[in-house]
Amino acid sequence: MTNLNFDVVVKIGSMAMIREDTNEIDYNRISSLARALRPGYILVSSGATEIGRIDYLHRNGSELRGDLEEIKTDYSAQGQALLMSLYRQFADPRYSLRQVLVEHMHFNDREKADHLRKFFYRAANQNAIPIVNYNDPLSNEETRRMEIAALREERTGIVECVDNDETAAVVASLVGARRLVILTSTNGIYRDVHDPSTLIPEISGGSVQEMEAKIDEAMSFCQGASRVGANGAKAKLLYAKQAIENGTEVRIANAKYPLDAILAGDAPSTRLFLRK
Repeated sequence: MTNLNFDVVVKIGSMAMIREDTNEIDYNRISSLARALRPGYILVSSGATEIGRIDYLHRNGSELRGDLEEIKTDYSAQGQALLMSLYRQFADPRYSLRQVLVEHMHFNDREKADHLRKFFYRAANQNAIPIVNYNDPLSNEETRRMEIAALREERTGIVECVDNDETAAVVASLVGARRLVILTSTNGIYRDVHDPSTLIPEISGGSVQEMEAKIDEAMSFCQGASRVGANGAKAKLLYAKQAIENGTEVRIANAKYPLDAILAGDAPSTRLFLRK
């Protein structure tokens, strides 16, 4: 088990940053999260592509048409700039923000992973907060798949990190984080997604094997995702396994609640952890 000495990794999903009623950027939610960040935290933030799409639509009156891979590249490049400016606008001015755009090789290559780990620890000691996102503007799907396939022929344990749920779990394991908070548009994991009273408040186990069995059971309750291209609650549980097995406590919670309340257990969530 990892020696846990980093504080919190937080991941926020794209749809948790968008208002359901208007399909616009939820500035209140982003500002609340940004104000809660402090040194010793790492934010893994989705949202660049969707925010870029909304920004482009407002400025041009229509959405982009053409090759979907190119459109995603263009939207994400536009959204990254806006996303970072929003976090900078609302974060505590005493703290620096440092953008980190990653791809799979930054974790699959041991030298690059070690370089990244050292960067995260320096940031915590330099009053800075890293904000991590997948490098969509420079990532080509076909090339990435070929690279991943080649690596998997050489060894096991290869990660893709296209899904930021996976990226957050990998980052949490990389730095030995005490806690991983996955912010989404629901209160956690439900036995019946149509019945709010079936929220599962805790999933715990006395061993890795017991924990895996309980997570697999919880995954069987999960259905669908909030948008096309998202992998939903099932993926959150799947990717959280690695971090949990390394001793990180995971909470899946609604982004509408203050981060401090979630961390304190004062907001509804699903808490996953290995019992000691």
